Amino acid sequence: MKTASPFSFPVSPALAAKLAKLGLTRDADLALHVPLRWEDETRLTAIRDLLPGETAQVQATVRDAKIAYKPRRMLTLTVEDAGGVLGIRFLHFYPSHTKLFQPGETFRFIGEVRGGFLGPEMVHPRFVRAGDDTPLPGELTPVYPTTAGLGQAALRKAVQQALASPLPDTLPPAWLAKLGLPDFETSIRTLHRPPADAELVTLESRRHPAWQRLAFDELLAQQLSLTAARAARRRQRTAPLPARHRLTRAFLAALPFALTEAQQRAWSEIAADLAAPHPMRRLLQGDVGSGKTVVAALACLQAVENDFQAAFMAPTEILAEQHAKKLTPLFESLGLACAWISGGQRKTQRTAAWQAVATGEAHIVFGTHALFQEGGRFRQLGLVVVDEQHRFGVGQRLALMEKGQEPHQLMMSATPIPRTLAMSFFADLDVSTIDALPPGRTPVVTKLVSAARRDGVLARVRDACLAGGQAYWVCPLIEESEKLQLQTAEDTFTALSTQLPELHIGLVHGRLKPADKQAVMTAFQAGDIHLLVATTVIEVGVDVPNAALMVIEHAERMGLAQLHQLRGRVGRGSRESVCVLLYEQPLSELARARLRVIFESTDGFEIARQDLQLRGPGELLGHRQSGLPMLRFADLERDVALIEAARDWARRCLAERPDVAAAHIERWIGARQALSSI
Repeated sequence: MKTASPFSFPVSPALAAKLAKLGLTRDADLALHVPLRWEDETRLTAIRDLLPGETAQVQATVRDAKIAYKPRRMLTLTVEDAGGVLGIRFLHFYPSHTKLFQPGETFRFIGEVRGGFLGPEMVHPRFVRAGDDTPLPGELTPVYPTTAGLGQAALRKAVQQALASPLPDTLPPAWLAKLGLPDFETSIRTLHRPPADAELVTLESRRHPAWQRLAFDELLAQQLSLTAARAARRRQRTAPLPARHRLTRAFLAALPFALTEAQQRAWSEIAADLAAPHPMRRLLQGDVGSGKTVVAALACLQAVENDFQAAFMAPTEILAEQHAKKLTPLFESLGLACAWISGGQRKTQRTAAWQAVATGEAHIVFGTHALFQEGGRFRQLGLVVVDEQHRFGVGQRLALMEKGQEPHQLMMSATPIPRTLAMSFFADLDVSTIDALPPGRTPVVTKLVSAARRDGVLARVRDACLAGGQAYWVCPLIEESEKLQLQTAEDTFTALSTQLPELHIGLVHGRLKPADKQAVMTAFQAGDIHLLVATTVIEVGVDVPNAALMVIEHAERMGLAQLHQLRGRVGRGSRESVCVLLYEQPLSELARARLRVIFESTDGFEIARQDLQLRGPGELLGHRQSGLPMLRFADLERDVALIEAARDWARRCLAERPDVAAAHIERWIGARQALSSI
């Protein structure tokens, strides 16, 4: 029995498989598969007018064709028109080519012009047999993103077949008039086949109205999907966890400090969400050291006050252990029992911990990804706290959520989210922001130092440690990599032990056994280790107030968010704190831009904004949006006005025209929105 094609035209299984690799599984996908660039085949250039570096089309007659063998086997042609001679080289060719290019035959060649030893030449141009009466196309020729085995000709044909049918607009004409945007069909056809007089500069810079229409449509689909998901979540029902103040007031009274105004504001927002009868999905963001953990602890206590359990999950054992060590004594002083679960535990320990969780003996559970692995059960899970949420996949968080009956969820991030990113990819979440640091935090001085001045850095580390301080030395790799040739933690540990024999030096990285890792960290926190050599496993969560100096190897290789996180490990005590960024020359433009930003700013929000500009939203999102495609047409910096308009029109569309919303989401997202709001 034949399977019906998802396309409106015949597609062979082989072609369908290749199209699927590009995510093209229906007509709408092909219509939205717009060109990377366009080539102008609407005019001919005389050979004498060719300029090196330009892409041009010539019509010329073959003077001679031969196979050359130096420096490698190739087919070479000499072609001419009325005013000049052009060389053509084919490094890969078929025997049929030698029969095709006969002297006296005329072809059109399209390619990049190079300055050759004997004059201008083209290497591997596209070509077509032509005559004086062969008409020139009236439109620019699209060049599409493609995949191995799928040529431009086949892809162009498939796109044109998909565009053969009318493209109805999903938005009413009156709305488009108010937005000042062209209709969808005109926009799509303009981008696929721009008229011959279209300005390539305007098209390629994405300033053309057709691009603006697609950018708005894409943002609107995103907003509709996330707004609908948010509305659906608010229709779900879960157990409300109202503030009863028994544990939270006792906890606040036991703290040696008062919450900042920003912490109090965030806490009141979270407490109100927990009291609601629908599941909370709130993101708590704040700079490194702003006090997010204390606010999360209050949320856990409000859940326990209502006879529910709380799970506190972190992406690494070091971070999860830091949370457990910091909070467990405080929770136990209130008469609560805590459990610790991680993949590095012995089976008997993990079994005992899960037993305490299943019976309800453990009120609050700390752990890593082991919390969502199969086998463990909660007696009554009411709240899930996910630290560094962007480092968990959607499926991982979903697995933990399924261990309770629609539990509330609080996600935390020390990578602040720029406003445009919050308006777009995080539109389904409520966001609380801690935008002030607690009093007493020592500003960190950042220094950029060339690796050629390493000896001076060693002397500074020696002096700081012998004066009673402690230091970190961070390396990006664990073992030698021929590809990257970076200094490794193990080699650095060996070298520093030789160069600084008067210091006690420890080593910690992700491949150490949990017990060994914990022993090193405990010794460092106790002051028994002067200098801790580490990989980026200490990026988050480590809190040693006496450590006021950090050296980061190969800082030019790291992202802005990671550098800012690492820098946040110092400046936690009363000592003047310094972060030394060691870099290797030569620096790429991107590396130079990153180091300039981290040197000039300690504001996590400004750093995140610059990171978004430099690298796009992928790094800040992590795996969160597996259910939503990344933006292809809209730009979060350039299209702020469109983002705001899409947000407003999405609300109106869902309220007034749900039919329009459904059609628009179907065209742009289809079935890919299932995981968008987890």
